[in-house]
Amino acid sequence: MFFSIIIPTYNRRPILEKCLRALEWQKLRDHSQISGYEVIVIDDGSTDGTLEWLAENREEFPRMRCLEQAHQGPATARNRGIEAAQGEIIIFIDSDLVVTENFIQAHADGLREGEERIGSDRLFTYGHVINTCNFENPTAEPYKITDFSAAYFATGNVAIARKWLEKAGGFDPSFSLYGWEDLELGVRLKKLDLKLIKCPQAAGYHWHPPFTLDDLPRAINREIERGKMGVVFYKKHPTLEVRMMIQMTGLHRILWGMLSLGGRLNERTMAGFLQWLINQGKSQLALEVARIFLNWYNVKAVYAAANGEGKE
Repeated sequence: MFFSIIIPTYNRRPILEKCLRALEWQKLRDHSQISGYEVIVIDDGSTDGTLEWLAENREEFPRMRCLEQAHQGPATARNRGIEAAQGEIIIFIDSDLVVTENFIQAHADGLREGEERIGSDRLFTYGHVINTCNFENPTAEPYKITDFSAAYFATGNVAIARKWLEKAGGFDPSFSLYGWEDLELGVRLKKLDLKLIKCPQAAGYHWHPPFTLDDLPRAINREIERGKMGVVFYKKHPTLEVRMMIQMTGLHRILWGMLSLGGRLNERTMAGFLQWLINQGKSQLALEVARIFLNWYNVKAVYAAANGEGKE
């Protein structure tokens, strides 16, 4: 197998440096199974000096190729990566993910063992994604129950044969804002009867800075974008399963409306309590509490988009 690791990036230069170095230090145990690998970075219009840094440090990353595009979102970026890839196996990770030295070998082992177990190559592997705020040593973070994901196909850490991506039609570029482009492709992959093989040994550590109140405007905007893209998802696949995924049900509307007291608990009224939690060193708990009103923003955006509101 020859692997192509595809990484879209947008204004994440500091953690991208760690991401790329971790991929350069891979240990491949079985060279008869793995013939090699390449790393394809697609810069999605970064303005933080990412392209300049990649150009200046190209010799440090001999396996890397860099593509660039105007800011069009990860779906378009990943499709460009697939088109440029030389490998028959594609690994998708995000640019804020730092992997262990056995990452590629673990995915290769998972693909081989999965094929032997189910007697078919209609499969893909999904590795653990472990959230961490530890920038200096992200791989020191233990796996937590909050890191569990029930997603069928999520591009934070997944390996799949290129032929299945091509047969499914790749990512839909109409998902130009935040959210759902990978899970929508997952619906099409599921129709091809591909099986998800969990591969916890292929661990990736998803770094994000500790939560602060300054993050709230961006987080709210992201939830609004996710709501809009959720409706795009539903229009392509109008099923109850998708309605549940994007929170477009009366149950979600009632639940998050009640929990947020109809929007009365919001970024302004809860600012003092959230800051108190942050001051106590509980920034992650503060983020979880903020999700009460962040989810309400999401649900409202879903229904607004479904009703055709906010169109230019």
